Amino acid sequence: MTGYLAAGAVVLLALAMVAYDRWQISRTIRRLDDMLTAAMNGSFSEETFDESRLSSLESRLARYLTASFLSGRKVQEQKEQISALISDISHQTKTPVANLQLYTQLLLEQPLTPQEAECARVISAQVDKLQTLIEALVKTSRLETGILVVHPEPAEIAWVVERAVAQYAAKAAGKGIALTVGQADGAAVFDAKWTEEAVCNLLDNAVKYTPAGGMVTVNVKNYELFSSIQVADTGPGIPETDQAKIFGRFYRAPDNYHAEGVGIGLYLTRQIVEKQGGYVKVQSTLGKGSVFSLFLPRP
Repeated sequence: MTGYLAAGAVVLLALAMVAYDRWQISRTIRRLDDMLTAAMNGSFSEETFDESRLSSLESRLARYLTASFLSGRKVQEQKEQISALISDISHQTKTPVANLQLYTQLLLEQPLTPQEAECARVISAQVDKLQTLIEALVKTSRLETGILVVHPEPAEIAWVVERAVAQYAAKAAGKGIALTVGQADGAAVFDAKWTEEAVCNLLDNAVKYTPAGGMVTVNVKNYELFSSIQVADTGPGIPETDQAKIFGRFYRAPDNYHAEGVGIGLYLTRQIVEKQGGYVKVQSTLGKGSVFSLFLPRP
């Protein structure tokens, strides 16, 4: 009889230990889940979890998440500081740049020797380039830090394309370039203001690098999941080795250093499109031209 009681006690003890272990595992999993949830929604902090009450695994995860949280917060603070610095630079340089543009224009209206007139035109071009760079840096920094956010909404694409093309019609005509819009019907989910900015960046490059007598064509193509805004040109084309680099910040191909621009337009375009759940693609053939496509999610 005593043997049965002892055996029963052992079985009960074993069951109790199993139940306790399962409770411990369940509690640990719940705490790990709570930590991960807090980390994902940004509410994790060292004060939230008492390390003295946690298992070794929980302690290690808590330390890792604390380090990650602090590192992420530091990166965000640095981004905000950079954004604030760029905004300050933009504000402080706005009036001097405007004055340079004004006085350069007044200088060009005066009787000048050919050499003096050329110097004044160079100064004017460099001031315009500086203004473009400052504006692009401000837009990029605000997008990257989340100060400016996109608000994608279902809408027709045609009117965005038409607005963008209208801005470059005169510039294209001045170079003898045929700028046309083909098929433009289609709908997508996008932020109209920022998407227009992205299309304008593509048109600016297309008109800039297409020689006189060339063509720039804008089309919209609709697929099952995406609608694509395509800007095709008959420019010099892009070497295959450069096609992966052109979307980098400030990247300019060695052959294009003489051209106007600062090398940030395509980078900004990719940032805008990716923030809307889309992507950018380029197809190019040397000597024939390039096609840049903005893919935007369909409604």
